Amino acid sequence: MSEERDGFAPIADKMRREGLPEIVIRNFKHYYRLVQSGETGLIPESNIRPVDALPDADAFAGDPALMAAGQAAMGRAVAIKLNGGLGTSMGLDRAKSLLTVKNDHTFLDIIARQAIKLGAPLIFMNSFSTREDTLAALARYPELQREDIPLDFVQNKVPKLTQADLTPVSWPPNPALKWCPPGHGDIYAALITSGMLNALLDAGYRYAFVSNADNLGAVMDAAILGYFAANELSFMMEAADRTESDRKGGHLARRPDGQLILRESAQCPDEDKGAFEDINRHRYFNTNNLWINLPALKRLMTEKNNVLGLPMIRNSKTVDPRDPASTPVYQLETAMGSAIGVFPGSGAVRVSRSRFAPIKTTNDLLAVRSDAYVLTDDYRVVLDPSRERPPFIQLDSAYYKLIDAMEARFPKGAPSLIRCRSLAVEGDIRFGRDVVMEGDVHLVNETGDPLVVEDSSRLVGVHS
Repeated sequence: MSEERDGFAPIADKMRREGLPEIVIRNFKHYYRLVQSGETGLIPESNIRPVDALPDADAFAGDPALMAAGQAAMGRAVAIKLNGGLGTSMGLDRAKSLLTVKNDHTFLDIIARQAIKLGAPLIFMNSFSTREDTLAALARYPELQREDIPLDFVQNKVPKLTQADLTPVSWPPNPALKWCPPGHGDIYAALITSGMLNALLDAGYRYAFVSNADNLGAVMDAAILGYFAANELSFMMEAADRTESDRKGGHLARRPDGQLILRESAQCPDEDKGAFEDINRHRYFNTNNLWINLPALKRLMTEKNNVLGLPMIRNSKTVDPRDPASTPVYQLETAMGSAIGVFPGSGAVRVSRSRFAPIKTTNDLLAVRSDAYVLTDDYRVVLDPSRERPPFIQLDSAYYKLIDAMEARFPKGAPSLIRCRSLAVEGDIRFGRDVVMEGDVHLVNETGDPLVVEDSSRLVGVHS
């Protein structure tokens, strides 16, 4: 069907006027035609099979052959951090990675020091919203600059489509809101459009370890790299055991032909939610720590005319996410990890929870800022060795959801949580310096005035 007949021509013209590359337009056209034909991107339970077991990465470090393969491959490996998020869910309006997270270090500080310590090249995939601030912050680390490859590349953007007629939305109050990132699955097209993939291959790099900037447990690991290289995999996902807290997140599965795939929550039909959330049936979730064989990616992109055809995620939103009365739109997105179902010769390994320490909410941030987590000499943020699992934290979203509000209620730093199993806070409560929590602490303030927990208070299984 031609662009004129299917209505895509004005969309393509709009994207060209915005200066978007033809590869991006072709990819968006692929997904536009899917949604136009009624495709929802849903993956029914009847079309997949559970993954019963995976190779365990915890055993790799004890294998001399894998360690040797990893050390040999390290000089041809790069780390790529996804850094396009603004942290709007926590009230931020700049790169989330600029947030102070541990020992007065920002995400960027820790990531930069990890890379310097390891000696591996570091690359950021920024968005049009995060690039300027990120590069300014990284100027403090001249060691990261390399002559052979740039420090960053920029992900693309695509139009939001009105749900009523699938035309590009118009929003005069804030024209920037007409556009959205196409999900982190855009990394594969962005590596091409930016010239980064060719630059990496020309410089002799063969492997890329890709992870989210807000996951401070994601550090390049020689043993895992060794397994990836020795088995000559084209693509590999690090997956971890699902727990009750992961029930609503995406999971690994197999097609009937045995091919591994990723199913996100937005791809699950309503009638299959029970099976989706069954952590005993679907045991593994995607950490979004991924390993890519760069020559294999180049070959696959060439074969597919730079349109990988990743499974579509059709997200229903409003054009202004802060205004539920604004125009309903579809954001057509893809997930980076879903490439596991597209790469021939892909695989997955089970990793421990220590490689998955994302900070998505102020609950996560408070835990990581506390003594329940430690910053290692090689700049990894890990759970204190005395703990088996993180403290479970529930802060009242009416008072603590946004970072400024949370910090105003912990003005003297995070409390000690190293011996705290859970912390629940309801109402407006402010905490002094050197507060210690132990056991299961539940604090409730039902008055209209702030409650103050004084300096050096020790709360042990308290219910107030």
